[in-house]
Amino acid sequence: MTDKSYNCIRVDTKALQNNFAAIRKIAGVPVMAMVKADAYGHGMVMAARAFARAGCGHFGVAELREAVLLREAGLAGEIFVTLGFDAEGAELLFRHDLTPVIYSIEAARALADTAVAMGREIGVHIKVDTGMSRLGILPEELVPFLDAVAALPGLRVAGIMSHFPESDDPGAKSNVKGFAAFSAAACEMKKRYSGICHIANSGAVLNFPDTCCDMARAGIALYGYYPQGKPSPDYSLKADLQPAMSFATRILQVKTLPAGTGVSYGHTFRIEQPTTIAVLPVGYEDGYSRLFSNRGQVLVKGLRVPVRGRVCMNMCMIEVTGVEGVAAGDEVVLLGRQQNEVITADELAETMGSISYEVLCLLGNNNKREYIE
Repeated sequence: MTDKSYNCIRVDTKALQNNFAAIRKIAGVPVMAMVKADAYGHGMVMAARAFARAGCGHFGVAELREAVLLREAGLAGEIFVTLGFDAEGAELLFRHDLTPVIYSIEAARALADTAVAMGREIGVHIKVDTGMSRLGILPEELVPFLDAVAALPGLRVAGIMSHFPESDDPGAKSNVKGFAAFSAAACEMKKRYSGICHIANSGAVLNFPDTCCDMARAGIALYGYYPQGKPSPDYSLKADLQPAMSFATRILQVKTLPAGTGVSYGHTFRIEQPTTIAVLPVGYEDGYSRLFSNRGQVLVKGLRVPVRGRVCMNMCMIEVTGVEGVAAGDEVVLLGRQQNEVITADELAETMGSISYEVLCLLGNNNKREYIE
């Protein structure tokens, strides 16, 4: 028995480190590496270790369980839990030396109760909603909220944070409005406490690094992609980002089919002349979306070839007519470089009508990963 799969995600840890260094240089302040969602499909623990080797000392996750996994894997540094926590999990924040992000007085009280019971103190970061309309208290609620938190035993105000909803668009009015609201909130906080302020995500670091404040929080840029999709000339001058993920498989079978033959479910593609078809062990179970049916392209022997027919759960078919020497066992690249051709997550996302974030998560979280340097 073997756990070897036909399909393999490869993650270049040197690319991750290069991207972290590039973002840190632009930001000019400490950078929190967002490793939530299993590091955008790249593998949370291995990606965090790569960033740590590049000098990263701050990490961001969504859920408490992710933070605990990082600690249990031996990761040092400050780990921020950004989605909050259940009261039952408050003790884990103390036990594993984690930093909670809070946005309700109930969460603050649960932390205070635990702090008293354990004889400990914990620093909290308060989430402020400056236009994202997700988690966070409104700016006008900040001062009384700060005072209420500071009055609770065992709690220390360590910082405030917010998030840009349109930082990928430098001209969006919400960027100026949101940062003005956050700056005012930061001033109020710093009048009272010595905490830090952070709002800049990848788009903000690249588009307006003057918003990086005391710390930046980078996500997609660390994995080699620009938040708005294809890099603009201005972006490429600021940061030479290197995609860290590639995805390859191997051909199972090659056969030539006669004219009139239908391909895959529903026969949405019908062959008009004798055509060579290759079968791949990749389907939507592997994160290769059904939206690539009759629309996607892959690389075979350095050439682009089309997906034919509907993508199945575990397989899809490609046309290799005219590609010399194609045989079962040949490598096929679905994401990444083969010879002089490249397929990027931005390209796949455009075909899907989505964004690179989703492509990386789908492929990375549904296939075996290997790490290379």
